[in-house]
This record gives sequence, structure tokens and C-alpha cells, in this order.
Amino acid sequence: MASHSLSLPARTPLLRLLCRPRRAILPSAAPPGRGFCYTNLSSAAAPPRPASRAAGTRQRGAVWSRTMSSSVNSAAVAESAMAKNGANVEPLPFVNDKHGGVIIEMTAPMDPQVFSASLKSALSKWREQGIRGVWIKLPIGLANLIQSAVEEGFWYHHAEETYLMLAYWLPNTTHTLPVNATHRVGVGAFVMNDKREVLAVQEKSGVLRGLGIWKFPTGVVEPGEDINIGAVREVKEETGIDTEFIEVLAFRQSHKAYFEKSDLFFVCILRPLSFDITKQESEIEDAQWIPVEEFAAQPFVQKHELVKYILEVGLAKSDKEYAGFSPISIKSAFTDKQSFFYMNRRDLDKASGSGNAQHKSGL
Repeated sequence: MASHSLSLPARTPLLRLLCRPRRAILPSAAPPGRGFCYTNLSSAAAPPRPASRAAGTRQRGAVWSRTMSSSVNSAAVAESAMAKNGANVEPLPFVNDKHGGVIIEMTAPMDPQVFSASLKSALSKWREQGIRGVWIKLPIGLANLIQSAVEEGFWYHHAEETYLMLAYWLPNTTHTLPVNATHRVGVGAFVMNDKREVLAVQEKSGVLRGLGIWKFPTGVVEPGEDINIGAVREVKEETGIDTEFIEVLAFRQSHKAYFEKSDLFFVCILRPLSFDITKQESEIEDAQWIPVEEFAAQPFVQKHELVKYILEVGLAKSDKEYAGFSPISIKSAFTDKQSFFYMNRRDLDKASGSGNAQHKSGL
């Protein structure tokens, strides 16, 4: 993947309902704003800090959104939502979450009128039970039920290619349901060989198309993919070069980049394991090993602060004057899932060694 890009699949029935003018919030394209580039300030000069911006809030319907952690248990149960007057209702399948709420997981087709009656009955009972948040996960094949849920007061929370998630808050208080995902994650790769040539590409699409500008390989981390794995994959896809991940050197955060989402861009340094380039035909116009001086002399590099800092920290690391963050595999006390903790091992080892020495000397 040559650059950050996002496309929406054509799902006409669902999109038509999602774009109802009364309730939908349509994304508006906005150019990426200035952001912060985070580096190891003890090893390299820090970039100038942009002007601060006030924190904003977002309104969801008639209530204000606040974030909280959310998870669901794995035991699915079904509750029979029978109305007292014997109305035509059916059980709605749901799971209890760990925060006093429920998630309705619709999988089988249901008549919209029956669904509406069943939902009314279930909401009434859950309100009496003190349930707070109610979620409805609707697969794209059940898009005909969206209107019934919206008419009961549900709002759109987020959508993926195969489903829509709606939310509702039962208590007459400000809701504390978690907001939709706020960031996407990108990576940029600094790869330099023993000849002090950096791996660079020219893109076939995007704002740099046809300008003859050399840039570092970049891309977007895929769902469920670790940063270190994503960086290696992007370099392989765009240039055919095999690499070994070394460290995260720095990262930049920007806001309102794509569909009003924020963006986290991680600058990574990788060691080349192969040197023969095979460019990605679909997205890359050209890929070469470029002498670092020639790369740095481009007017684009001189004007683009982010690229200047990537080059600066990459060279500092190559000259062993800069310490980045290397991934350490860790295990959570709450789950069996493994994750990566990125840390400055060099300075930590120095600090630990110094601490041990001081302890032994009685300091």
C-alpha cells in the first residue's frame, strides 16, 4: 500500500438507509492538519510545537458521549420478550456485557413489525432491570430492520463492511457508552543499506503522483496487525525488499485526516535483508536505492517537516546516536492474548545498570 487510503464498498441497501438525511452524519473530506511528531528528545532535536488546540466534545443525538472501556462475555443467552398483552413478539438474542448493558446480535431474518414489537418489549423489561446501554449489531443482510431500531431511539455508532452497530441509553442520564474508534494507524519505513542509500519510492496515485518525488515507503496497518509486522509487510509489498524490524523511531499524531478521524503515524527503522528491488506495479511508479545526500537534497524534503525529521532520526539511529523503541512481547493479567510493549531498551539497561551499581556501592 503506497499511501493512506480508504474506500467504502458499494452496499446500496445499507448505505441508502445510513444516508437518510434526517439522522445520518455524512463524512466530509478535510485535509490533514498539522500534528505533533514524537521523538526521543534526549537523543535528537525536537520539532517545533504547533499551536495548541482546545479539546472538543461531540454530541450524539440529545446526549453527550464519553469514553469508557467495553467488553462482552462469551456466553450468549436468549431472553423471551413477551408483552403483557400477548402482542406478537419473538425472543431477541443477546449477550450481557461487563458494564451493565446488553448487545442484541441479530442473525436470523425477522419481520420489521415483529422486530419493532419485540424491541419495545425488551427495552421496557431491561429498563425495569436497571440495564443501561443497549447495542444492536445488524448484519448487512438485515438492513431492513434499521428503521425500526432508529424509530425506537437508537443511533448509529459505527459500521463495518458486513454490519452496522447501533446504540441506545436507557437511563435518563448522560450516557457513558464508548465512542467509535477515533484513530487509524500508519507506518513509514526508513531502510538504508551499507552504501548509505535509502530505499525510496515514487507513487502512482495521491498528491505526489507524477511529480518525480522520492519518498519513504508508507502504508496503513491492517486490522489486528502489529506495527512491526505492518512495516515489514509494507516494504515488501511496495519494493520486494525483505527487511528486519529494528525499532520505532518516532510517531506523529494529526487530526481530521480521513473522514474526520485522527491519525497515528509511526516512523520505523528496518534492516534490509535483500537488495534487488521488485516494485509493486499497481501502486508504485518507481523504487530505487537513493544516496542519502541526493534524497535529502530534494526541495520536497526541505519543505516537508515530517520527512525532514524522519531522515534526521533515521540517520541518527544509523550512526548509533539515537535510541528508539523496540517491541517486547508481553502478556496481560486479564487475558491470554499477547501484545507488544515498545520501549527504549538501551537507556533502560543503562539506568538499570547504574541503579545496580549505586546499590552495590551503597549510594
